[in-house]
Amino acid sequence: MLDAATRRRIDTARDILVGKVPDPKSQVEQITIALIYKFMDDMDAEAEELGGERAFFAGEFAGYGWARLMRPGLGGHETLTLYADALARMAENPGIPPLFRAIFTNAYLPFRDPETLRAFLKVIDEFRYDHSERLGDAFEYLLSVLGAQGAAGQFRTPRHLIDFMVEVLDPKKDERVLDPACGTAGFLISSYRHIRTANTDAHGHDRLSPDDRARLAANFTGYDISPDMVRLSLVNMYLHGFVAPRIFEYDTLTSQDRWHEWADVILANPPFMSPKGGIRPHNRFAVNSKRSEVLFVAYIAEHLTPGGRAGVIVPEGVIFQSQRAYTQLRKQMVAEYLLAVVSLPAGVFQPYSGVKTSILILDKALARQTDHIAFFSVAHDGYDLGAQRRPIAANDLPQARAELADYLGRLRTAAPLADFRPTLGRVVEKARLAADGDYNLSGERYREGRPQRAKWPLVAVRDVCDAILSGGTPSTKNEAYWQGAIPWITSADIVDIKTARPRRYITEAAIQESATNLIAKGNVIVVTRVGLGKLFRNDFDVCISQDSQGLILKEGVSADYLVYVLKDKVEEFKTVSQGSTIQGVTKKQLADIHIPLPPLEVQREIVAEIEGYRRVMDGARAVIDNYRPHIPVDPAWPVVALGDAIKTVIPPIKILAGNFKNDGKYPVIDQSQKAIAGRTDDENALIDGCKGMVIFGDHTCTVKFIAEKFAQGADGIKIIMTEEKLNPKFLYYYLLSYPITPDGYKRHFGNLKETSIAVPPLATQQTIVAELEAEQALVAANRELVERMEGKIRAAVGRVWGEDSPPCRRRK
Repeated sequence: MLDAATRRRIDTARDILVGKVPDPKSQVEQITIALIYKFMDDMDAEAEELGGERAFFAGEFAGYGWARLMRPGLGGHETLTLYADALARMAENPGIPPLFRAIFTNAYLPFRDPETLRAFLKVIDEFRYDHSERLGDAFEYLLSVLGAQGAAGQFRTPRHLIDFMVEVLDPKKDERVLDPACGTAGFLISSYRHIRTANTDAHGHDRLSPDDRARLAANFTGYDISPDMVRLSLVNMYLHGFVAPRIFEYDTLTSQDRWHEWADVILANPPFMSPKGGIRPHNRFAVNSKRSEVLFVAYIAEHLTPGGRAGVIVPEGVIFQSQRAYTQLRKQMVAEYLLAVVSLPAGVFQPYSGVKTSILILDKALARQTDHIAFFSVAHDGYDLGAQRRPIAANDLPQARAELADYLGRLRTAAPLADFRPTLGRVVEKARLAADGDYNLSGERYREGRPQRAKWPLVAVRDVCDAILSGGTPSTKNEAYWQGAIPWITSADIVDIKTARPRRYITEAAIQESATNLIAKGNVIVVTRVGLGKLFRNDFDVCISQDSQGLILKEGVSADYLVYVLKDKVEEFKTVSQGSTIQGVTKKQLADIHIPLPPLEVQREIVAEIEGYRRVMDGARAVIDNYRPHIPVDPAWPVVALGDAIKTVIPPIKILAGNFKNDGKYPVIDQSQKAIAGRTDDENALIDGCKGMVIFGDHTCTVKFIAEKFAQGADGIKIIMTEEKLNPKFLYYYLLSYPITPDGYKRHFGNLKETSIAVPPLATQQTIVAELEAEQALVAANRELVERMEGKIRAAVGRVWGEDSPPCRRRK
């Protein structure tokens, strides 16, 4: 997954190049070549550390090694000459494989400014080869900021979703694995790791024979229409041990050259968008369509071996669009291929897109043996749905994986499904899907009806409104429209249900001469397209964009009440939304939503209760957001260099690839202080941190305190053992109070060792730590308070429905 540091480095590299290399495609090429150059040298250095020899920069090419290029004292013109010569000659280097030589063929430096080059290379030097997906992350982010990915409907598949699909499909060592839209080969590499793990014994010994390895090398195939993606896939596969990877530049939908190549396992996240005018496929497809998502699913289903299986990510159009091609595809899948549908939350492809997607699980053999299809709904995938995709505790994927395994196991053994009761979904007879001829694959559609126990009558949203007004955008070409005093908002301006911050203002003429509408204060605005599900109870007159609808309320309806009740229907919005790239619901769908409507006085009582909880939450969140540990320094404390107050840094212990486990006993710590590739049970790789150690990110300047056994990921972290006179927890809080500021190329552990630290007596340190621990406990209590208040709000809304919890939350 793209991290903030990678994003910032790529942005910085582009900013440095833009003055000398204005063409975006040339910027992509220069950054990619530099990254590969740097990573080859990193691999050489790793080989030396493990007792081997350099391979990429050896013999007459040893002088081009990255360390020589970056050595102190090398002048700017010397650096430029050395780097330019390296690019020109690298294709002749006998120490690099043919695919690397192909990358450097015709490579050259398109500018001759030494200072620009040195600044550029310093940014590239900040990257460390610890995991080859960093290369894919960096390159795909380049494409995303240039608009290439968005235009093609290609979105980087998050690593945890790739691994989830691979674990469900469970590829075997003798099976052929294909990704017909491989991007940077993420599915192929995850499948390879899965097979390696399955064939590693409890002692970490590889059980694959030489013949097995040879078959593996020949059994993994990827196609991609983009030569840039093919290049990255080749590099990525090579870095994972594939000497001659089978990655081909190939248009899966319009070329017939590889039509007769079949696979036992197909995994894919194909492009979601079709070019203007649609795809012009060849005539071998069983489904007649010009839509890429339809054609890719049809291709995958048709290219499975008789016992083959597949997992493919699709946009919601495939799930319930009513056009003939979609219906025809679903009918064929239900009859011959489809076993299960896993609905994913909208936003899993942030920051590229908020598109709503699902995973289709196909199995050519099992599908014909059962009359049922299973539906699972994943509400949380372990990350929030914002642009940054930060980790959260809520994660339905492990439960979904377990329930899918149970379901598939029952089908394989012909066990009865009558007592199969998945908590995340339901099993539906194929006859129900075929009943209306639509073959809709939305699991919510087949949820068993339950009697409504709402205390108050259910009414449609249309019945509580005098009008539902759509929005629009006045022409940006007419400056007179945008020089007024009337606020005009988009979904991006809506902060929460009570707050919006308009950035643009329009005139009366803009209202009269465009599709926008003025929503008088005291009503409700619902975002129905971009930003789907956002709500705003406007306390000022405001105009809206085409992504929103304004609910003009009748007397007897509280806007605050309506916001809280509709907020609970957001999940329903996302379930019924449509659109290949921009998901949305229609005005009619919004108007048809039913809500309980108590008398106005009861509405106000409910709002007052919820507002009380919100005020408590606001106070608790203010504490959480503003708290920072701080150690005030007494001038009487002696000041020493930190390097003199710590012991030698513990060297990392390499963890075997097969010893990473999602449910491992011990955490693996990396640069960002998160567990990478799950956890591990590898006792031989453990560091005993039970007495407390400080972890310092050598390149991110982040710090973490750990007081348990753990393993170190090869990601530039430093594990600090303190001297007897320095409490490790005190050092941790001290570094939080006085952080090391990132300083470009100088961001190294050496900066930390040179930093001065005030060291009070050990007893004073222990007192300070105790005080800060008490403060941390209070902050944690505020987090728990927020969770409790959120639960009370859900309960308050649930009581309106006459249930213990709101309808959209009862699926668990």
